[in-house]
Amino acid sequence: MCGRFVVASVGSELVGVLRVDVEGDDLPEPSFNVAPTSQAAIVIDSAKTEPPIRRLESARWGLIPAWAKDTKIGARAFNARAEELEGKPMFRKALEKRRAVVPASGYYEWKNVDGAKIPHYIHPADGSPLFMAGLYEWWKDPAKAEDEADKWLLSFTILTRDSIGRLGSIHDRMPLFLDPDHADAWLDPTIDNVRDVLDAAIDAAPALAETLDDHVVSKAVGNVRNNSPELLEPVED
Repeated sequence: MCGRFVVASVGSELVGVLRVDVEGDDLPEPSFNVAPTSQAAIVIDSAKTEPPIRRLESARWGLIPAWAKDTKIGARAFNARAEELEGKPMFRKALEKRRAVVPASGYYEWKNVDGAKIPHYIHPADGSPLFMAGLYEWWKDPAKAEDEADKWLLSFTILTRDSIGRLGSIHDRMPLFLDPDHADAWLDPTIDNVRDVLDAAIDAAPALAETLDDHVVSKAVGNVRNNSPELLEPVED
């Protein structure tokens, strides 16, 4: 699973390789402790234009489908198992047309050691951005007037798959990592063979996982109120 991640920079510095056309005006500030229900920047391709426009937009972490009565459902939909998407009404429609890439500097995972949970920071060894596959939805707030600026809420979830190698020794699930080529295909809203693209990304993810480093960090990361670069510093296991 992925329950916390880090975005140490925003904008073109983070997603230049994905060739974003438009950056939103309300992108969140860098964060060293992004938690579910927080805002984070995601990359999406707008299918309403031809060709699609690639956008970097602020979105709430935790998918809220269009049919939801309120936002509460998003708090438990911050991850989605890649192998189960077609069978879940929560994610099925988004898989077809609303796919996202979630850029990050790295993410946190907790390893269970003799009953104690030890947080690890997992990140690309070369400092490059980490791209995670996601889904997004637009939710219309029935309590707000049609002309209110925040009538529509953009939300997202991060896809996961079973862990492998060293990451498997930390947790049994990991985010579905994407290289730039798979990210391009994943974002394309016009493709018909979504499962083929997804399976290709799942197959390629282990090689990407092997390029990641990890180290133990302070348990302070467990408190969402803690948010500073010091959270990334290694501590003794």
